[in-house]
Order: sequence, then structure tokens, then C-alpha cells
Amino acid sequence: MHPPISSEQQSAWTSLVFPGAGTQEHFSPLDGSLIAALPKSEALDVDGAFEKARRAAQSWKSESFAHRKRVMMRFHDLVLEHQGTLLDVVQWETGKSRASAFDEVADVALTARYYANSAETHLRPEKRQGALPFVTQTRVHFQPKGVVGMITPWNYPLTLPLSDAVPALMAGNGIVLKPDAQTPFSALSALHLLYQAGLPEGLFQVVIGDGPELGTAIINNANFVMFTGSTATGKIVAEQAARRLIGFSAELGGKNPMIVLDDAPLERALEGAITASFSNAGQLCMSIERLYVHEGIYDRFVPRLIEEVRKLRLGTAFDFSYEVGALISAEQLEKVQAHVSDALERGATLLAGGSHRPDIAPYAFEPTLLTGVTEDMMLCRGETFGPVVAIYRVSSDEEAIAMANDTRYGLNASVWGSKTRAESVAVQIQAGSVNVNEGFTASWASTDAPMGGFKESGVGRRHGREGIQKYTDVQTIATQSGMNVAAPTGMSAEAFTRAMTTGLRLMKYLPFRK
Repeated sequence: MHPPISSEQQSAWTSLVFPGAGTQEHFSPLDGSLIAALPKSEALDVDGAFEKARRAAQSWKSESFAHRKRVMMRFHDLVLEHQGTLLDVVQWETGKSRASAFDEVADVALTARYYANSAETHLRPEKRQGALPFVTQTRVHFQPKGVVGMITPWNYPLTLPLSDAVPALMAGNGIVLKPDAQTPFSALSALHLLYQAGLPEGLFQVVIGDGPELGTAIINNANFVMFTGSTATGKIVAEQAARRLIGFSAELGGKNPMIVLDDAPLERALEGAITASFSNAGQLCMSIERLYVHEGIYDRFVPRLIEEVRKLRLGTAFDFSYEVGALISAEQLEKVQAHVSDALERGATLLAGGSHRPDIAPYAFEPTLLTGVTEDMMLCRGETFGPVVAIYRVSSDEEAIAMANDTRYGLNASVWGSKTRAESVAVQIQAGSVNVNEGFTASWASTDAPMGGFKESGVGRRHGREGIQKYTDVQTIATQSGMNVAAPTGMSAEAFTRAMTTGLRLMKYLPFRK
């Protein structure tokens, strides 16, 4: 039974979408019920959305950091105050469990508070060493890009649009967002709160419609593009952004490994493996899909893991009575089933799960463990993006590191063991974030630290200083006092060259200072 959505809520959703000529209906993966119909945009509508956001951004960029902070802190409070409604909407349009939905609410509040408090520090003009000591004063300024185009996926429809938008807004930009057509309502619900918090009218525009058409139109208008999605689409975004010579940042796919060393804390590692593998039914870019267990702990760890996975409850209720929700769509279910079926047909062993559960929800699939996964199986290297994990036995730290790194991806990894040994392994993993004695939450929730991918898992970073400075153009202003950096009147070029050479030799002995 879906939650009651008032006519006022549906009217608010519609009012926040840039108007188009048509409409598009949106259905819940929980039961196929209609959530609402929203305006459907075309490329020309995207042009209009950018015009509107650009006008609003002209005044927004002149607002003080103190003013922007007040807006963002009010938004933080409203998100927590209205979390019940946000949780309902996230669950209804994604099918995820309520605990996984709360992860999104908590993340948006955490990110809003972080950038409200840190944006001014990250973007404060910086004094840099000038060309000539004492007479050149050089500062670096961070100017907002203008209007940021954002293209976000369906798996975290609240976190990814809003937690990326917060630093862009705090940096003084406008936004045009294209959420995934399957899941627009979470972002719209939060945007409604953002406007209640005092965001200027028109600054944050939303367009909904065909992905390739609107995506291209966004890239053709934006001053910077933030994309989250598949590696294949990310490469297209990169090509289109390059043609316009605009910056972009992208978080892309992953085939994330977890290594369990033979001195790992067994109970914590079991709990961590469950959370890291099956949160949001495995539909998480940072989710663990490969599990490497040292032979010294394998025979204790794996049977216990099987036991715990079989205890996981699937469900669709709007409460906390179960751990694993449904997959998002028939397409995603088909992909997960294909990976599992192909592995079993080619000789893999099923340890737990493996079945579609239409009795629970149209796209529900059991948390699944397999072993004996080999190179000829789709599951081995392809991103499954579902509740499926392949387990491998390893005999040494070196073997585990080599196998973990043997992938074109490098988004997230997890290492479990004694602190010193696990950290030694962690720094050898080719991934943008590595969690020691945690799955993914510790690095993701460390909002002061950059998060992103190595190799084909992404370009650029979100979170931290890097996550807000990317939404700015870096400008150097150098002020020269007393003399020009050129030969004074009456001095020959040759004499000036000799004088400068002497000066350069002396400058070698001056202390470096910023």
C-alpha cells in the first residue's frame, strides 16, 4: 500500500518542473501503481530552463556566504523535519528499504551542513607567492561557473541531485537538473523544501524527458556538467563536454572488491560485508560485488556469511520491518538474472539466494552469493548492480591485492584486518576510496574528504574542498607595486637581463612563502 500523497504535494511537484508540451507518467516499482504525471521537456525547453536559471544566478552570486549559509541551514532543518515524507517518496519511486532511504535523507542533511559551514573557507581568496618579492602581491579568487548542468541516476534520487547541488549553489551557481525519468519525485520533494528555505525563485530548474535528447541539450548550454551514471554514458558526456571545452565531473561504474584478511574481526567483517553488498539491493555504485577471503579465515567466514545472508528479509512496506527492497525495473531484474544464470550454467556454485521473488514485488530478487566464478562468466568482470556477490579464496595479501586491482574500474574498496596490515593493503588498492574495517559508509560520509574514482570509474571528485572548487573558475589577480616587471626607462635589455639574473640567483636563498 503506497503512502498518501496530497493534491498539494502533486501540484508542488508539477510546478517545479520546467513546463513542456507533453506529459510523462511515472510508476512505482513496488506495485506498478501510478505516482503522478509530470510535464515532459524537449531540447528547446532545456534552453528556456537555462535562460531562467542564468537570470537568477546573476543576483545569487552576489549574495554573501552568510546569506547562502542561512538558506542551506534552514534547508538542513527542513529535510530532517520532513524526513517521513521524504522517506515515503524515496521508497515509493525506487522500491528500496526504508533504512536505505534514510541513508539518503541523512546524507543530504550532512552535506548541507558541511558546505554551509565550509564553503566560505574553501572559496576564500588565497594569497600566493608573487613574481617578485615584496612588490608583487598575488591572490587566487574562485568565481562561480554560472549554471551547472546535472544529470543524475535512479538509484539514489535524493542524495545524488541534492548533495551535488548543495556545493554548486553555495559556490554561487544556478542549476539545471535532469533526474532519471524513473525517479524524479525525491529531488522535486527536496527542491520544494529548498525553496521554502529561501532559495531564489528560478535558480534551480528541473527538466524531465528523454535522456539522450535532454542530456545533449544540457551539455550544450551548461558552464559545467556533473554526471553520475554508467561508464559508457560517461564517455559520451566527456566527448560532448570536450567539444565545448567545458569542465565536467563524473562518477561512473564500479566492480568493487572487499578483502577479508585472516586477522580480520570476524563478526564485524560479517556485518560489514552484508551492509556493503546488499544495501539498496546492491544498486549502489560503491557496493561490493567481489569478495576475496584469505584461506586462513575462509572456512569460518563463508559459512557464517551464508547463514547471515539467508536471514535477510525482503519486503516492500513503508517501515523498517525488512532489510532488502526491490530492484528498480524489469530491465535491472533481467540484467541481474542474466548474470546469475550465466554463471550457474558455466559451472559456478550457488551458496545463497539466486531467485526472483515476484511474490514480494515485481522486481524483487534474493540476496545472492556464488563461488567458482571464472573469467568466462559475465558476473566476473561486468558490473551487476544488484544483490549478487562472487566469493574467491586467496592465499596471501599479495594475491588479494592483485585480484582486487584486476579490473577496469576503481571506485571503492574495503579491507578488513588488523589496522596496520589492513592499511598497508589499502594503499595498494587502485580505487578512489578505500575503507579499512568498513564497507563504504566511512569514506562516503567523510564529507571533508574527496570522493571519486580511478580508471574508468570517474573523473573529478565530489565532497570536500575539491567538491566545491570544481564549480568555480580559478582567477589569478596579481598587483604590482613600485616597479614594473620590465626594464626601467633608460636601461638596456642587456643590462636588465644581467640584473634579473643576479636577482634570480639571490632569490634561491629566500624562504618559500605563500
